[in-house]
Amino acid sequence: MSAIIDAPAKCELRSVIRFLQAEGHSAAEIHRRMSRVYGENFMSDGVAREWCRKFKDGRNDVHDEGGQGRKSVISDDLVKRVDSRVKENRRFTITALFTEFPEVSRSVLYSIVTEQLDYKKLCASWVPKMLTDGHKTGRMASALEFLERYHDEGGNFLKSIVTGDETWIQYDTPETKRQSQQWMHSNSPNKPKKFKQTFNNRKTMATVFWDQQGVLLVEFMEPGTTITAAVYCETLRRLRRAIQNKRRGKLTAGVVLIHDNARPHCWSNSTGSQTIWMGHFRSSAIQS
Repeated sequence: MSAIIDAPAKCELRSVIRFLQAEGHSAAEIHRRMSRVYGENFMSDGVAREWCRKFKDGRNDVHDEGGQGRKSVISDDLVKRVDSRVKENRRFTITALFTEFPEVSRSVLYSIVTEQLDYKKLCASWVPKMLTDGHKTGRMASALEFLERYHDEGGNFLKSIVTGDETWIQYDTPETKRQSQQWMHSNSPNKPKKFKQTFNNRKTMATVFWDQQGVLLVEFMEPGTTITAAVYCETLRRLRRAIQNKRRGKLTAGVVLIHDNARPHCWSNSTGSQTIWMGHFRSSAIQS
């Protein structure tokens, strides 16, 4: 008796079925002959008959396609049509896409979108505000002027820059989960615990100005007040005094004040439009 071939590949079994059927053997005879070589449990009689019927109907491929032995429905034309629909509406859902391609399943559509077309669903990024063409032109002009001055003055120009910004500071600064980490054994009985706390929602705005050497001025806004033109001018006066005391000769040489146009430090001028503090000022610009 010949040796039994253990764990044959499915494509091997189907190839033998196709060969024997081509010789004119019946499905029952094919199953008996193969049972002597591959063992009685290599394939059920019903499955062998099903493959005989498939090859008789004209199937030539002995490999599985699209899972469960079915031929794959993914074609180049289908991929192109799905890609066209995706480009028309980037916020589509697989369910909505399914209504346009009912001939394929949702799982196939998801596979086409993520694997064939390599699309990924990304969220929009938050930005501080939408810049107008005037804002963009002003920023470009300032940037070009700064580059020209750096080219002409080099490191001295960088030393003359004073910049500032605002930030909200909470009255309570809770410890983060990462900050609470400790080195311990995994089987330690006294593992650290962190309890939920109710923190004070009060906060205050801090305005900070600094240059290449360090911080020049830190101010905290009084509760119940807002930043107006008068308040900001007073801040600039205090900044001038701070530069005068901490950086001897800096005002005489000239100060380049850079400030952006985020919401906390914008105000309306006489025409009602917002003024952007981004430019260069000599000592005379903050005299009074």
